[in-house]
Amino acid sequence: MKLSVVIVSYNVKYYLAQCLDSLDRALAGIDSEVFVVDNHSKDDTVGYISRRYRNVSVIDSNHNLGFARANNIAIRRSSGEYVLLLNPDTFVCEDTIREALSFMDAHQCAGGVGVKMYNPDGSRAPESRRGLPTPLTSFYKMSGLCARFPKSRRFGRYYMGYLDWEEPARIEVVSGAFCLLRKSALDKVGLLDEDFFMYGEDIDLSYRLLKGGFENWYLPYAILHYKGESTQKTSFRYVHVFYQAMLIFFRKHYGHLSFCITMPIKAAVYLKALMALAKMQSYKLRKSLGFTYRRCVDPSYLCVGDKPMIARCRLIARRKGLAADFLECASIDFDALQNKVGRSIGAKSPICVVFDLDTFSFGTVLEVMSRISAPNVKLGTYSGKSKIIITPREIIK
Repeated sequence: MKLSVVIVSYNVKYYLAQCLDSLDRALAGIDSEVFVVDNHSKDDTVGYISRRYRNVSVIDSNHNLGFARANNIAIRRSSGEYVLLLNPDTFVCEDTIREALSFMDAHQCAGGVGVKMYNPDGSRAPESRRGLPTPLTSFYKMSGLCARFPKSRRFGRYYMGYLDWEEPARIEVVSGAFCLLRKSALDKVGLLDEDFFMYGEDIDLSYRLLKGGFENWYLPYAILHYKGESTQKTSFRYVHVFYQAMLIFFRKHYGHLSFCITMPIKAAVYLKALMALAKMQSYKLRKSLGFTYRRCVDPSYLCVGDKPMIARCRLIARRKGLAADFLECASIDFDALQNKVGRSIGAKSPICVVFDLDTFSFGTVLEVMSRISAPNVKLGTYSGKSKIIITPREIIK
């Protein structure tokens, strides 16, 4: 078998379903298998996916095992020459996996491959290419020098902002959101380290691949990453797990360094964690006292697709009381679309452009969003299969 795809899911069944729909197109003609490991979701993910995707092997955990352990369960059952770790809150373009596999076949030294990840506003995610968080690189990141000089080979190494987005390039860290791995490389360096519950395991595995004599690569093939639909980043648990992962990685790979070198980095990690917790608690206190009220501006919606999609979205908009406009078309006229969203871009009022995935390819949708690329314009999708609208903010049905 050529490829085994592993997706770990937690309470994101509609995003996961969309991810599986994109895989159905992207894996056409590829000898492959797909595993979904559900970390004890409460939203009927297992039943929903099992009923609709009979070709997917669903592993239903009785507990939240974390990212590393859940992935390892499926990897051990897999039989592919390559393993793709994929987040449930993503979708892949039709040619992305095929192109990535071709690259791996032609580059036997490649142990891991990542791709160009887009945010829902059409911008490129900087974590598509990352350097190892060495003590010096971590210092540049936490001190703000990385953000100040993103294209510097010294200060900007954390996100490798000096690399060309449209050219393949060797990198150091492959993101776990889309991580294509050579199975023989995993056999040599080991699976994901289960000391990491969530976050950091992709950095650790990438480092071990480099130590094992393999190369990690960035490829300019696209996916969308909603970035954290399955996590609550304002919770105490998120802050604890995130910064704990940083400390685990640092102790594991740099614990041998001089105390004078390691102490400032560890202190900075603890300080960052304390500042995040303090900010979170301050916001909760101000909110409870009524000092943080701000009227939420609801987005408007522009639905783009064929006649049946437009008719269905009109019904949804009417029933939900949404401010919506409609553009009926079988192919995207970018100028007409730009005119429709132009006023919202200028006024910076939020708008969600909802594309018909039965009419347009995932690749076309991402290409259009990358051309618009405005912070207040977000990507939405509609599928006749599910009859729901998926946005970065919510599910509308």
